[in-house]
This record gives sequence, structure tokens and C-alpha cells, in this order.
Amino acid sequence: METIQLETKINAPVTRCFDLARSIDFHKLTTSKTDERAIAGTVTGLINKGETVTWRAKHFGVYQELSSVIAEMESPFFFEDRMLKGAFKSIRHRHYFEEYNNVTTMKDVFEFEVPFGFPGRIFGKLVLKNYLRKFLIERNRMLKVAAESDQWKEFLT
Repeated sequence: METIQLETKINAPVTRCFDLARSIDFHKLTTSKTDERAIAGTVTGLINKGETVTWRAKHFGVYQELSSVIAEMESPFFFEDRMLKGAFKSIRHRHYFEEYNNVTTMKDVFEFEVPFGFPGRIFGKLVLKNYLRKFLIERNRMLKVAAESDQWKEFLT
């Protein structure tokens, strides 16, 4: 299993950051480079505990589908999504939020396993982990920009 941990400081209220992170519509914007679309389950608005979403996106030149569920949620401080079906053996993404002196710290703990035994583990460690880290960093950068400007109003009204 591979783990990616990130921490992002955002000059915005915790509730705004939390809601942007679980907004299906904002997710579509932050993943436009991979043509990501919600095709089943909760396909717009804010996703909540127990709800599912199926994404279709192009990674490494191939369209793939990935279904996940919001397995846990403690608004506005934590939620966890888990893969139900997709190309990975497993994905578990925990999102933590805390606010102190008007600054929200958003922490990601993204764990994944790749199928295909030893070759899959090597691909996961040498290629996929870096690809996913960059993907998450860019998404967090865009969330920070939106939360610190008026852009968040397009998604949280």
C-alpha cells in the first residue's frame, strides 16, 4: 500500500473549505485536465455520508471509471471516501480540516493499492504515486484559490 500525505493552509473558514472539498461541481472543475465527469450516483452538489459517485476520467490515455462512497463524515472537520469499484485494488482518501486564527489547515491522507502483484506494486511506487501526488497538489491549489477568493460562491450557494 502506498500513502500520500499533504497539508494545505487556506485563508478561509473551515466550513467553506470542507464544502468545496466535497462539491461534485468543484471537483469537475479541478479535474478538467483528465476530462473527469460524474456519471452515476451523486452527480452534482455536495456529496454526503453514505452517498456514492461514479467518475469517468482519462488517465494515461485511457478512459476509466471509479466508484466511491463517502464512508465517514464529521462535518466540517473530516470525511473519508473509499473506492467501491475501479482500476485500483483499493483507495482510501481521508480529508481532515481544522481552523485556527481564521486559517484552515486541510490535510489529505491518500492510501492506495495497485493490483497485479509485484509488477503493480513497482508501477504504484515508481509512477502512480508521483502522478497522484501531483494530481492532488493541483486540486488543493485550486481549492485554496477558490476558497480565498469569491470563486467559491459559484459552487456553494
